[in-house]
Amino acid sequence: MKILLVTRGSQGDIYPYLSLAVELVNRGHEITLSVPRIFEEHAKALGVNYFLQSFDDITGMVEGSPGTKDLLEWTVRVVDSQFDEIIPLLEDHDLLICSNTEFAASHVTEYCEKPHIRTCYAPLVPGKRIPPAVFPFLNPPRFLIGFQWKLLNAGLNMMVKKVLNKNRVRLNMEPIKDQGEYAPANAHNYMMFSRYLGETDPDWKYAWSIGGYCFNDIFPYNEIAYKNFMEFVKKNEWPTVFFTLGSCNAAERDSFCERLFEICCKHNYKLVVGCGWWKVGTHLHNQDNLFLLDTAIPHCLILPECDAIIHHGGSGTTHSAARSGKPQMVIPLLIDQFYWGSRVKDMGVGPGSIKIRIGKKALEKKVLDLVNNLVYKENAAALGKKVNGEGGVRSMCEFIEQFALENHVGLKTVNLSG
Repeated sequence: MKILLVTRGSQGDIYPYLSLAVELVNRGHEITLSVPRIFEEHAKALGVNYFLQSFDDITGMVEGSPGTKDLLEWTVRVVDSQFDEIIPLLEDHDLLICSNTEFAASHVTEYCEKPHIRTCYAPLVPGKRIPPAVFPFLNPPRFLIGFQWKLLNAGLNMMVKKVLNKNRVRLNMEPIKDQGEYAPANAHNYMMFSRYLGETDPDWKYAWSIGGYCFNDIFPYNEIAYKNFMEFVKKNEWPTVFFTLGSCNAAERDSFCERLFEICCKHNYKLVVGCGWWKVGTHLHNQDNLFLLDTAIPHCLILPECDAIIHHGGSGTTHSAARSGKPQMVIPLLIDQFYWGSRVKDMGVGPGSIKIRIGKKALEKKVLDLVNNLVYKENAAALGKKVNGEGGVRSMCEFIEQFALENHVGLKTVNLSG
């Protein structure tokens, strides 16, 4: 079977697709992987067919802080490029699998008459019981949930409906009325998150499945940096706290790191800072109880060695922390990070989310609770076993192959031996 994989975003969005591509190739399928240019080296290292997206939106987002006007203009360019790039690629493939940020995907598959699996890293499907995971207002009264979805769809339509319909008219297709309804209704919605950590809605009226997060434990890493990390962790019995903001930026990133470091020094904790895309904490330099991890190393090697994890709440980092079986605390900054912070609290694996502007006294209280609370430790260990046992990559590959059979897609090349 010939499968086109398309995704964009930061590591948490790209790494699962890299892992998925390798496994699908190992199962006998022909893969083309479309990723932002910033991830070219990652794609090249896999040895699979890859295509670099012409509009490198992620680099632009990393380098600047776009306003609303910039974001709208960026979205229009992205959608136009999706039509221009995905159609020629998909015509030579049997199936499209892409993230829900590919707004043109369902329109392209309708035009090419090809099936489509739409992946979501949070419950981003309209329903009656779960509010939009991109809103910070996560516990509204039941009667307001439908209103929140209408509000989100209105904003989505404002951003993309005009450019989508422009391209549909160009392709001799009828205009749509509502992208929020059209996208999930014209794809199979695959929840690429853990059923034990995230939520699903029995009232979803769209086709959906769930199979777990697709962890990427295979990308190359700096072995010397990993060795140095392990020596730092093992040098004494002090608890180790891990902190990262991943690819996210915040004006207060370094001042928060300073407060956290001072707290760790006061209580004899070792602090590991995952510097991420914005080099968080590098101004502090390595000190006796500080280790700056300024290169990417698989979370499966890092997080299990720590005693507590503080992070931004990206889906990938939240799932990696959950799989490690260690307590975690979230500092949500945008989009679905508020949702995952809420789930961390609901699952009892850490305290409630905190703001990055939190004062030192309040932060100290939260950190001590995170490191010492036995309930968090018990719950985190139990959740870790469940998440670790899901086998998200294998589960998704099996789903793809079953989906292909049921929809008569590439039957001659589907390999069910796995």
